[in-house]
Amino acid sequence: MGLKQTPSQTVGPFFAYGLTPEQYGYELDSIADGAVSDDRTAGTPIRIEGCVFDGRGDVVCDAMIEIWQADAQGRYAHPGDPRGSNADFTGFGRQGTGTDPQSRFRFETVKPGSTGDGNAPHVNLIVFARGLPSHAFTRIYFADEAAANATDPVLSQVPAERRDTLIAQLADSPGSAVYRFDIHLQGDAETVFFDV
Repeated sequence: MGLKQTPSQTVGPFFAYGLTPEQYGYELDSIADGAVSDDRTAGTPIRIEGCVFDGRGDVVCDAMIEIWQADAQGRYAHPGDPRGSNADFTGFGRQGTGTDPQSRFRFETVKPGSTGDGNAPHVNLIVFARGLPSHAFTRIYFADEAAANATDPVLSQVPAERRDTLIAQLADSPGSAVYRFDIHLQGDAETVFFDV
């Protein structure tokens, strides 16, 4: 018998109290935040930032974003990674949009390497928000990885006219690599979400 995903439940307005308490003014520590890497982490430091927008184009001020990514060598912090786990870099971050005055999420991390098998460097992302009956899964690809993006097996399955909703753009930011990635929950610019 194969394993199945645990059934989900409606996210509701209370999901983040215990997961991102700082955006609700609680003096509790989260187990994860936007600092995915530090000065000791091997690889090219980057920042990923953006906003979550609803179907009207309004910023969602209390969404929660989680990311999980491979390290700069393309290894995940997971015992199932056949190349060996990089336990020194978990690649996991969690950020509430209510912790920033402009309702942004921001992750300080390193640029991931390719995980092999034609996969372009990417970051896995989950969105939790009020009104979502279940969390939404997507990926972040990088605009400056065009050659790798062109052969990525997952990105290749997305209709060509919608692929740009998954590609973070390199912002003009002197001294550091900042990638802008906005998430649109509905509407003409809706981000492509995946069934898992």
